[in-house]
Amino acid sequence: MRVCVIGTGYVGLVTGVCLAHIGHEVLCIDNNIDKVKLLQRGESPIYEPGLTELLRGCIASGRISFSSDLGAGVEFGEVLFIAVGTPALPNGETDTRYVEAVARGIGAHLSLGYKVIVNKSTVPIGSGDWVRMIILDGVVEREPALADAIRAGATHPPLDFDVVSNPEFLREGSAIYDTFNPDRIVLGSSSRKAIEIMQELYAPIIERKYAVDPTLPPVPVLVTDLSSAEMIKYAANAFLATKISFINEIANICDRVGADVVQVAKGIGLDSRIGEKFLQAGLGWGGSCFPKDVSALIHTAADYGYDAQLLKAAVQVNQRQRFVVIEKLQQVLKILKGKTIGLLGLTFKPNTDDLRDAPALNLIEELHRLGAKVKAYDPLVSQSGLRSGLSHVIVETDLLHLADGCDALVLVTDWPQFQEVDYGELAKVMHQPVIVDGRNFLDRGGLEALGFRYVGIGH
Repeated sequence: MRVCVIGTGYVGLVTGVCLAHIGHEVLCIDNNIDKVKLLQRGESPIYEPGLTELLRGCIASGRISFSSDLGAGVEFGEVLFIAVGTPALPNGETDTRYVEAVARGIGAHLSLGYKVIVNKSTVPIGSGDWVRMIILDGVVEREPALADAIRAGATHPPLDFDVVSNPEFLREGSAIYDTFNPDRIVLGSSSRKAIEIMQELYAPIIERKYAVDPTLPPVPVLVTDLSSAEMIKYAANAFLATKISFINEIANICDRVGADVVQVAKGIGLDSRIGEKFLQAGLGWGGSCFPKDVSALIHTAADYGYDAQLLKAAVQVNQRQRFVVIEKLQQVLKILKGKTIGLLGLTFKPNTDDLRDAPALNLIEELHRLGAKVKAYDPLVSQSGLRSGLSHVIVETDLLHLADGCDALVLVTDWPQFQEVDYGELAKVMHQPVIVDGRNFLDRGGLEALGFRYVGIGH
């Protein structure tokens, strides 16, 4: 099938490359000309394991191309994915101006022939009908004579299109795996024709042809109305964020009563009704999805007269959790002014270079406010040379330089590499061997045997 993906951010690029890999012809559109040129050379603007290799393979096979010409993309695609950013506004609501601009642009270029227009961006509930309206507005701006026909109820005269909500459930760091091995595919639309086309588009994935285990049953496809599909995305992320906040609340109680949250999490995770995932206590959640999606759902509820108290509490617990490390450092080192603290990891999770809403940023600012010198090492950020947004911190390029003169190390991001470090060598250059494990990730016994004072979270 011919597919146009509009927006080559995290979701758009992964979607486009994976659809090309399974055999579709894909044209990706972006208004950033420099990014388009970069992609045309086979270079990915984002870090995601396996993405660059797939990208180059698809370019070599001729199944994917990149352009800044929206009109060409609209004409090319049988299926048009809207995959532009929907960042949070300062008040927590969703900024939908990029979606609106694309929808209006689609309307301005829409020609004869049926199109399926897919909302892949995470958009507020009700956006499917809103996107349809904006597209029709774009059509009318181009062809004013169609206004009367639209007002008379001919929704697509003489152009034919349907809008589908197809939320993504990709985890940064494992997005390729998640695309080819999804738990489910959600399709929201009232159009049987549009749903059938989307099922055909995803057929190789549904049939597990690119799965790690191709013997598994077909991927469940849930067909819903537009609003329910949009709500599923928000509800899923809100639930997972709340689950993390819950275990962090339990960890803080464990700290006070002498229980071990690692054992508690294992005990409750064995309950099939609860499950073990997202029960790792630590510094809380961050990144681009959980914060903005939970906030957007809270604001949507408020728009309709409902106070989402549980979601608000999850956000409050998460914000407080980021400063638990500060409390633990103060308990061990007392006054932090004049002390040197080294952070192991900067990104909000491993296997990504994403610093959006990363707990490390809050720690850096608070430690700086308290008069501490802050150093950091991250397997990706340290090597990238990118320091944008990283004020009040010295980014080191190796762990020995990080540890040199430190009064404490803080494990912020659970990169697998940090379990293989020779901490004995680091201890030799530290001012005092203290480590706060913000993810309960390291070997406590091994570190204590090396002379470290180990401090965990509820552990």
